[in-house]
Amino acid sequence: MGRLTTHVLDTARGCPAAGIRIALTRAGEPLAEAVTNADGRTDAPLLAGNLAPGIYELVFAAGDYLRATGQVAEGVAFLDQIPIRFGIADPDGHYHVPLLLSPFAYSTYRGS
Repeated sequence: MGRLTTHVLDTARGCPAAGIRIALTRAGEPLAEAVTNADGRTDAPLLAGNLAPGIYELVFAAGDYLRATGQVAEGVAFLDQIPIRFGIADPDGHYHVPLLLSPFAYSTYRGS
């Protein structure tokens, strides 16, 4: 059964990033919304069992998190909304798309 999961790590503070809003779309159609928990993960997979091949996009509300944690001066975040567009080819696969975040940079990879 295929599934899509994510987590966010705050690399500047060296801890999971709690409270980040995440939106998931496929071809512009909203599929799911979630907020990261104290472990920087969502409480459940963003998708489970209903993956379809195609291009998906996760959008992380990083600016809100960076402002809330005091990592942004004067309320203007260099990184505000972080979109990560990726493809799903195997509807039975596990796709884990983490975000490594700091106030001025981010990275991602396909995790396991």
